[in-house]
Amino acid sequence: METKRLSQQDIQTAADLLRAGGLVGIPTETVYGLGANGLDPAAVGRIFQAKGRPQDNPLILHIPGADWLERYCRDIPAAAYELARRFWPGPLTMVLRRRDNVPDQVTAGLDTVGMRCPAHPLCRAVIQAADVPVAAPSGNTSGRPSPTTAAHMLEDMDGRIDAILDGGPCSVGVESTIVDLTCTPPRLLRPGGITLEQLRAALGEVAVDPAVTRLMGAGERPRAPGMKYRHYAPKAPVTVVTGAPERSAAYIAAHAGPGDGVICFEEFLPMYAGGARPVMSLGPAGDKGEQARRVFDALRAFDHTAVSAIWAQCPDSGGIGLAVTNRLNKAAGFHIVEA
Repeated sequence: METKRLSQQDIQTAADLLRAGGLVGIPTETVYGLGANGLDPAAVGRIFQAKGRPQDNPLILHIPGADWLERYCRDIPAAAYELARRFWPGPLTMVLRRRDNVPDQVTAGLDTVGMRCPAHPLCRAVIQAADVPVAAPSGNTSGRPSPTTAAHMLEDMDGRIDAILDGGPCSVGVESTIVDLTCTPPRLLRPGGITLEQLRAALGEVAVDPAVTRLMGAGERPRAPGMKYRHYAPKAPVTVVTGAPERSAAYIAAHAGPGDGVICFEEFLPMYAGGARPVMSLGPAGDKGEQARRVFDALRAFDHTAVSAIWAQCPDSGGIGLAVTNRLNKAAGFHIVEA
């Protein structure tokens, strides 16, 4: 299969491919997604084939606005419309009760479905033109770091999908926050671009699912993408080092071998200067938004090197730091060292 490279003028082409059952890489503000017609079971099945994705890992339906929720969801609580008013379009996915027109292939057989209205104008334009909800996980092969540019996605998906629509680099850099609104209190299933603090300001009490901070067991069933499996991982094994930035930087400098790679905060680059090991900046220690934009780029960059292991500094869990920490920990298979 030849993967077509589409430009911002090719919205209708992308929409036509989706309506015909094709797979299209689409830009969002979070990461690039691998999109298919979310009402077409065969097309959705091809997402799993292209990614090598486990069948029990549910997908998210992307829609152009909250006025589409009633088409695919039932028993919608008032909290959903309040969150949509505050955070849509944006990096927030809400888990709601699904209607029967949502295929089991999207939900992994669950009676719920994740719904999101992305902020990227190209993405919404394609959905509007296709006039179908778009099922779209991140556009990487399963387990690898998510793509935040069209070039990243082509590394994994060239020849596997029909087309990719280039919308430039992603502005958030980590996947959407997922909150389950079918339980009381609402439950954070995956941290992302909308922070836990923002959710609590809107909803009051919000519980945090244990899978945010640990691996799920083999018998546990994920209620949302990114919960169960080792995700976001480069080829080399990753060790995450937590603690005050000065301590974690010193720990890595003392323990990293000459053939290891390092992901560190901008301020600590000079600590590793002059050595043979590759070093990637995560951004300034105090700028978690920049860290979110860089984390997948940094992890993915090491696949073009010969490093035998990767050591990564990690922010604290305040704000979007919880999402950065979650992605690093999952990339490391929760191999974490406290400095």
